[in-house]
Amino acid sequence: MPLINKVRSHSVVPDHSLTRLRVALTAFFALDGFVFAGWVVRIPAIKQQTHASAGALGLALLGVSAGAVITMTLTGRLCRRYGSHPVTVVCAVLLSLSVALPPLTHSAWTLGAVLLAFGAAYGGINVAFNSAAVDLVAALRRPVMPTFHAAFSLGGMVGAGLGGLVAGSLSPTRHLLGLTLIGLLVTAAAGPTLLRHPAPTPPDDGPATGGARSAQSDPARAADPRRPDARRTRGLVVVLGLIALCTSYGEGAMADWGALHFQQDLDASAGVAAAGYSCFALAMTAGRLTGTTLLERLGRSRTIVAGGATAAAGMLLGALAPSVWAALLGFAVTGLGLANVFPVTVERAGALAGPSGVAVASTLGYGGMLLGPPAIGFMADWLTLPAALTSVAVLAAVAATIGFATRRSAFE
Repeated sequence: MPLINKVRSHSVVPDHSLTRLRVALTAFFALDGFVFAGWVVRIPAIKQQTHASAGALGLALLGVSAGAVITMTLTGRLCRRYGSHPVTVVCAVLLSLSVALPPLTHSAWTLGAVLLAFGAAYGGINVAFNSAAVDLVAALRRPVMPTFHAAFSLGGMVGAGLGGLVAGSLSPTRHLLGLTLIGLLVTAAAGPTLLRHPAPTPPDDGPATGGARSAQSDPARAADPRRPDARRTRGLVVVLGLIALCTSYGEGAMADWGALHFQQDLDASAGVAAAGYSCFALAMTAGRLTGTTLLERLGRSRTIVAGGATAAAGMLLGALAPSVWAALLGFAVTGLGLANVFPVTVERAGALAGPSGVAVASTLGYGGMLLGPPAIGFMADWLTLPAALTSVAVLAAVAATIGFATRRSAFE
């Protein structure tokens, strides 16, 4: 499938406007990762403040997941009705405000309630800005979706690093209130660009749009179940969501179990164990920063197949290697392999079915991220942790297999 590297002269939105939209959307992706990571690093302090047991905290944390999954489907409808740009801005405000609420709670139940609101905002903004990014990718006629997700990864790394630095000097209340102020400032700076410019309409003069014209220029038509090909489209979107689930499963598993694997199975120090996940996260970020070039050279289907196969090989090495350095290499290779699979599947789902497609793929993908950690835990109890981590490789291989089997129907 040919990919053209410049905006066509007859594109509805001028080039400079597309550039401003890209910068603004990048800021929102980075903000999302920054705020979420900032909250995550303060979970231990919030646990102590609420006097919650491990089980009670786990139930409270499910509020984030429940709020996100419930809201994702609703957000797709809101984007079709009001547009993805206004919904992105509103969700960014809600995300920024809600992150300040957890330190104000004093029980696991109230923490769960405020995390439900935080999760709703988090899920909403993920669908909204991914939908906006799908429109922009189609208008730019370049596969730049991975760069937005690279911004999310970079924002998360900065948020986690900053949170670690201030954890000893700032209370959770002051830290998370600071995140609120930063979030509102970024929204105030980037939001007007989205509100001033409607979602760009992609040109319909060639195959390089990848079929995005019908879905993005008329999302309601793309989601209309009365269309003759609506059932096929829904089926393809579900397939793309399953690919996202298979790979995001690995992201969740690596975040929660990677460090323990290094300490428990390889006798690594705490610092080296932390470096294991850092290698994975840095490699994923690097993979996403170079994802546009990779997509231009390989196309979507080959990127999915190669990414899944690479992640499978990397995770087998990371889980089963007898030495720390070989495992670190395996974690890095896994990050490179997984880097672009989720962005590609979400972009393609949006091209096929508009915001509804983004919502379905995001919900399934987020479900995989939630499924990973507990599934690894159960399998580690039955078998061993290294054996459990090989399930990441198995699902990455499944994603590659699905991508290869549906390369003509789902990715062209």
